[in-house]
Amino acid sequence: MGKTLIIGASNNPERYAYKAAERLLGHGYEIELIGKKPEIIFGKKIDTEKKEFEDIDTVTLYISDKFQPEYYDYIVSLNPRRVIFNPGTENPELEEILIHNDIHVEEACTLVLLGTGQY
Repeated sequence: MGKTLIIGASNNPERYAYKAAERLLGHGYEIELIGKKPEIIFGKKIDTEKKEFEDIDTVTLYISDKFQPEYYDYIVSLNPRRVIFNPGTENPELEEILIHNDIHVEEACTLVLLGTGQY
């Protein structure tokens, strides 16, 4: 089972990205984190740079479409199996790029997928 990269990670327990990190770890998934601030959550560093992470299976987005263009090439370069567009992050332009690169696209909620056993 590959890792999940959370783009838009936060150390704020009220944010869905924080809750997703907590639940993913609780379900036994390995995570990597990218966010605005270099914080530590659950013993994991939130990176502020686009690192060349290995073995990324899933990218789950918690940033709005207006902040996504700088990540287009980066996400494709990671060659994940899928990208999850959580509510409020939908982006037809990025979805088309991903599909063109044989990366599965899901408009879904990571928390719901985990809660229903569909992750």
